[in-house]
Amino acid sequence: MSRISAKFAELQSQQRKALIPFITAGDPEPGQTLPLMRALVEGGADIIELGVPFSDPMADGPTIQRASERALSYGVSLRIVLGMVREFRKVDATTPVVLMGYANPVEAYGAEDFARDAHAAGVDGVLIVDYPPEECAEFSRLMKAADLDPIFLLAPTSLEARYADVAKLGGGYIYYVSLKGVTGSAAIDLDEVARRIPAIRDKVGMPVGVGFGIRDAVSAARIASVADAVVIGSKIIETIEQAPAGEAPTRVAAFLREVRTAMDGGTQA
Repeated sequence: MSRISAKFAELQSQQRKALIPFITAGDPEPGQTLPLMRALVEGGADIIELGVPFSDPMADGPTIQRASERALSYGVSLRIVLGMVREFRKVDATTPVVLMGYANPVEAYGAEDFARDAHAAGVDGVLIVDYPPEECAEFSRLMKAADLDPIFLLAPTSLEARYADVAKLGGGYIYYVSLKGVTGSAAIDLDEVARRIPAIRDKVGMPVGVGFGIRDAVSAARIASVADAVVIGSKIIETIEQAPAGEAPTRVAAFLREVRTAMDGGTQA
């Protein structure tokens, strides 16, 4: 059982939902990534999504685009990101880490080499935003052969055929994009999410995490009442941007603690 599957099983036994925060590796500067990852865990993160900076992050809104630009200004590459995960594993051997990014860096690295090196670094899952599942049989095979969970996106516009592909090729959990648009762009329609989640969970046979548009403890708790996981990204990046020098980890941990408390209060029996 992967670290991701084990974490979801543990949370299910506790009648709790997963909190999955996102940060961009190398933002606001490379030396802050490890302290921020540790702060996420301190604040209550169950799984960390670590963004691989890319020059054209088409699914991301302005906030995460700025984070990528800052990281790229320091020359942060996929190879450097793997090194960051390797360093994190020296202090944390249990928290699952998912790399989230785009196809170009992986293709430049080489998918087979990437799978090998990601596993060796301590990565648990990979979510490549612009890899559609219907074109990813070989990529999924390579990831699973390296004990990495290939995580895929589903959206309000996804067709039934894509559900079947995700069920066959995916692993770990499903990332349900709760709205049409880019990250951080609008408020979530909870009724629409609540209507779709049970069908997705039944058809794909994996936990379903919901992201895009979750910005505070109240909305996180509401999503946790219907989904298996809550994914928060843009609000955390904004917290990092607004923090005085050296205070970003403390402020991020404090924000996540509020979210974690709200989620637990809303989901515990």
